[in-house]
Amino acid sequence: MIRVVLDTNIVVSALLQPLGPSARIFLLALGGAIQVCVTGAIYAEYEEVIRRPRFRLTEATIRSALDAIRTKSYWVRPLEALRVCSDPDDDLFLECCQAGHAAFLVTGNIKHFPSHWRETRIVTPRRFLDLFAGE
Repeated sequence: MIRVVLDTNIVVSALLQPLGPSARIFLLALGGAIQVCVTGAIYAEYEEVIRRPRFRLTEATIRSALDAIRTKSYWVRPLEALRVCSDPDDDLFLECCQAGHAAFLVTGNIKHFPSHWRETRIVTPRRFLDLFAGE
């Protein structure tokens, strides 16, 4: 099974645009076609961001998304702190990729990341869906 790490912007997009590419990836994860890797720090960021009032998500939607992430994800604990990304706040995603041996990091902000990190390719949602369909 393909392991992926989802940047927070992918989770937010999935909840705000239920027919978009990010939502399709989220549904692949919920259906078990791919395995999302997550750490405690990433989960906490997901929760903090999707609860922001500007997104106007209902408590039921937030709770459902967080429950799905909590129960369907592959939880890992990073073994080392990295300082690789142009935005240091994004390093936690690469740490998760490394600890979970993720094949992909899916993000809407590829400019914040290197093109790959060790065995992980950093791709947009559309690129991931193209690559996944080709497998």
